[in-house]
Amino acid sequence: MARSNAPRSRAVKPGILDRLPVVHQLRQSVGLQRGMLIAGLVLAAIFLILAIFAPWLAPYGFAQLRGPDGPFGAQQPPSAEHLLGTTVGGYDVLSRTIWGAQTALLAIVVALLLSVFIGIFLGLVSGYLGGWLDRVLVVIADAIYAFPTLLLAIVAAIAISGGQSGLWPGILAAAISITVVFIPQYFRVVRSEVIRVKAEAFVESAKVIGASTPRIMFVHVLRNATRSLPLIVTLNASEAIATLAALGFLGFGIEPTAAAEWGFDLKNSIGDVSAGIWWTAIPPGVAIVLAILGVTLIGEGLNDLADPRLRARRRAGKQTPADAVAASQPITREFMGEVE
Repeated sequence: MARSNAPRSRAVKPGILDRLPVVHQLRQSVGLQRGMLIAGLVLAAIFLILAIFAPWLAPYGFAQLRGPDGPFGAQQPPSAEHLLGTTVGGYDVLSRTIWGAQTALLAIVVALLLSVFIGIFLGLVSGYLGGWLDRVLVVIADAIYAFPTLLLAIVAAIAISGGQSGLWPGILAAAISITVVFIPQYFRVVRSEVIRVKAEAFVESAKVIGASTPRIMFVHVLRNATRSLPLIVTLNASEAIATLAALGFLGFGIEPTAAAEWGFDLKNSIGDVSAGIWWTAIPPGVAIVLAILGVTLIGEGLNDLADPRLRARRRAGKQTPADAVAASQPITREFMGEVE
């Protein structure tokens, strides 16, 4: 028989970019999932660029009231000097909006780092050791989790701030307020995973060979109990933005002279809306919505991709009739060889 002239399929070796988690997730996503993930990544990238390069992108400082030609003036309409006008306090709206992204990013990073490390540690200790310590921590976590999120953050902000002023005291007060809300979530997820993982055979094998309890906890169990945390971190980041804005709107956030904050600017613009002054309320409100939307879309996209049922459905949708016939053969061509 004649040798088949059909071209052989060669496996393409993944490049450096293909190994990145974001690129890998984009390649796996299809249809609406890919659209959601791309839209979320674009919005999150804009948010990060504004936050990181705020000193160079903002035309003025967040607390600047004067320019080369004198004071800015209060509630000035959009113009060439102030593209989005000025606030009732005489601040440039565009500058305050850009600097607000940096404040939100700092608060989110600090809050997530604190809550992730504390929640993981407590969940790991509680789930692995068990006993009375586990019961006490579960009761405390459930009690905190039962409180309304915003009310708990307000109480924590009042208790932590203590009348301190400045950027970092305000950032820490807001971040710790958000941390108190998030710790029970990470604690419960990690604890349930640790209880499942510690019953696996490899943990028993580690005990048999004489591995110490800290080594088993932090090397063997921890590695397998935190796989779902990136999804929770992404979804909690959007909640942190909303909580920070709510604290600022209610007057429990960062002082306006210490940093620009979207919630505080939105609160000060309430009176302007009734007077027909729209440019002081729309920019911070839109910034809050887009930042939350971007992070939420990323979290939802990653959550969909992590669902095994959706992955199986996606593979079935991509499968062509020829692939289905090839998959049904008991022996593939690579094992049969070519027939002369």
